Amino acid sequence: AKRLFAAVERPNVMIKIPATPAGTPAIEAAIAAGINVNVTLIFSLAQYNAAAEAYVAGLEKLVETGRSPAKTASVASFFVSRVDTAVDSALERLGRTEFQGKIAVDNARLAYARFRELFAGPRWEKLARAGARVQRPLWASTGTKNPNYPDTIYVDSLIGPDTVNTIPPTTLKAFMDHGQVALTVDKDIEDARARMANLADLGIDFDAVSKKLLDEGVAAFAKAFESLMGSIAGKRDRLLAQGRPGARGPSGRKEAPK
Repeated sequence: AKRLFAAVERPNVMIKIPATPAGTPAIEAAIAAGINVNVTLIFSLAQYNAAAEAYVAGLEKLVETGRSPAKTASVASFFVSRVDTAVDSALERLGRTEFQGKIAVDNARLAYARFRELFAGPRWEKLARAGARVQRPLWASTGTKNPNYPDTIYVDSLIGPDTVNTIPPTTLKAFMDHGQVALTVDKDIEDARARMANLADLGIDFDAVSKKLLDEGVAAFAKAFESLMGSIAGKRDRLLAQGRPGARGPSGRKEAPK
């Protein structure tokens, strides 16, 4: 993260770090070093709590060293539609279709309620006075995968202050056509808590579901990264084979053209 942040050298670059047990201390250390972080692959409240705590603790360390936190930013990327995809199949098997299409939004809304709690009070206010910015909740995976659900469900239902929604192009087009703009992210919180609690009563282990989604997400991210690095290496090898000026050899130094 430090190497990439220094290499890109742009104030608005964010380094993605997954919200895994191994990632959490890295998030704190990166924030403490003044590096902007996109905490990614959040599927559960437990992950969100850890991510937010890592951000606040990192800012505290940053301030302790005499630096301003004003230019250090972070988002907590909460993946939404994948939760419904995973939970709906279990609900289908149980014949509890009345809960289908609700759990992902409930989960995100409860995370937002927790966000409002965490970024308030004396601890946060001290950092805010020093110039710190809140770690904004970011709703990721907000395209509707189930054709039976409204095509803007994960946008319409999660609108509120300090949030970000990384809307896919098709969903954005639909929202611009018939989306509903209103404060919705703080609605029906008690119903959301009740439905999430009922999952356990139905025999659905949401912790296990979120853990599986996290493991799959990390594997997919790793595969994509390895594919990217493989493409770069292949192009570099082709350029070297062609004797292109400016291509760099294994040492990192520019190779002389052949």
